[in-house]
Amino acid sequence: MSKSNSIGTTLKVNSKSVGGLTNINGVEINADTIDVSSLDNATGYREKEPGFKDVGDVTVSGFLDGDDAGQAECMTLLNSGAIVACQIIFPQKIGKTWSFQASVVRFSTGAVVGNAVTFEASFAVTGQPTLGPSSVSAG
Repeated sequence: MSKSNSIGTTLKVNSKSVGGLTNINGVEINADTIDVSSLDNATGYREKEPGFKDVGDVTVSGFLDGDDAGQAECMTLLNSGAIVACQIIFPQKIGKTWSFQASVVRFSTGAVVGNAVTFEASFAVTGQPTLGPSSVSAG
């Protein structure tokens, strides 16, 4: 596998591809830190241990398409509150896929004179995501 441009990257939500995407702000994992410095510390430097990890939200944006089943699924999931399987599938040349469980927590649309109608959605990731080899072509 090697490097690639982002063309061909897809998002699947509950096994449905979300179309019209122009941007996927993907998985970002952060770890809390716990201060374990004690009063008998002789160095004067804080001591820290890792705490819980948090993925936060995956956000996407693109062009609103009234016929797109993936965009419709996002609205359905927002209304239901269901937690479902999601995947960010990178181009075949990279050969990697993020897999995670998430609920849709935001869906918005926008219209500006001279531009296409847009949408944005946010997915609250729960649990541990995995970055593994792609088993399905993103094409």
